[in-house]
Amino acid sequence: MNKRVFLQSVAGLALAAAFGAAQAQGTPIKFQLDWRFEGPAALFLQPVAKGYFRDAKLDVTVDAGTGSGAAVQRVASGTYDMGFADLAALMEFHANNPDAPNKPVAVMMVYNNTPAAVMALKKSGIKSPGDLAGKKLGAPVFDAGRRGFPIFQKANGIGNVTWVSMDPPLRETMLARGDIDAITGFSFTSLLNLEARGVKLQDVVTLPYSEHGVKLYGNVIIASPKLIRENPNAVKSFLGAFARGAKEVMANPDAAIQYVKARDGIIDETLEKRRLRMAIDSVIASPDARAEGFGVVNPSRLSLMASQVSDAFNTRTRVKVEDVWNGNLLPAKADLNILPPKK
Repeated sequence: MNKRVFLQSVAGLALAAAFGAAQAQGTPIKFQLDWRFEGPAALFLQPVAKGYFRDAKLDVTVDAGTGSGAAVQRVASGTYDMGFADLAALMEFHANNPDAPNKPVAVMMVYNNTPAAVMALKKSGIKSPGDLAGKKLGAPVFDAGRRGFPIFQKANGIGNVTWVSMDPPLRETMLARGDIDAITGFSFTSLLNLEARGVKLQDVVTLPYSEHGVKLYGNVIIASPKLIRENPNAVKSFLGAFARGAKEVMANPDAAIQYVKARDGIIDETLEKRRLRMAIDSVIASPDARAEGFGVVNPSRLSLMASQVSDAFNTRTRVKVEDVWNGNLLPAKADLNILPPKK
């Protein structure tokens, strides 16, 4: 064998080895979370760490996020293949960007109820939604609870309120020191943040949207239409592996926090265990989720939400349900039977 043939053979073997390694790793999927590495992120980090995505021939990387709107935009831009985002934010993107070429699609329901709530200190005198009229409410401008407040406001006949905007870290601080009367936010985030600022939970009034006439869906897994079109099996495999991991997380949430700790070493493990359990109980394994089934949607409820979002967000066009939801890639019904037993 002459030198040229030898080098060609070596190069060929190296190429084949690289291809084989790529095949072994599986289809790459870049996944964007809606928020930081907190308790609920265990739902995605655990199946990565335990190799469930790898078993499904996927090479999944999960990155922390900066809000649902950003997650939707990053999947739309092609920077990420899939993500986790509030369904209302996805609907708003669709309706405000009708000509966008790569509008993400919801492929699995995870938070059957929105975690959005209004929270106030009892000493404010706020006891019910009607007491919010004339009050000063605070939240970041992109907060899901603030964006959806007009729906909550209409459902409960609340008069005008005044909004104060701030960065996320200041929201609970301003409520604790009395700068504002109430805040909107995800209950399992804001309640624990208030506690971290010295507020006792028994001193907080919580008004969840889901318990006051607003049946908005919460966070969904979204996918790029390009990925759905070109590799639907990858999306289906992702959802199957996620469901496998999520079942384990819900069965033993405390153990799952180790996978969040591995990605962010400074988290308070005790706090994040509580946050994850609160998320499971309030929005993932909620009564509505048990009635409808994990992962799926109720068509009439979804249509109502599309209409409410169109009105409350004053979108450029009306939200079209058929454009934002695709349930065709969900695992079999038996594989979606993952909710923990009722307590």
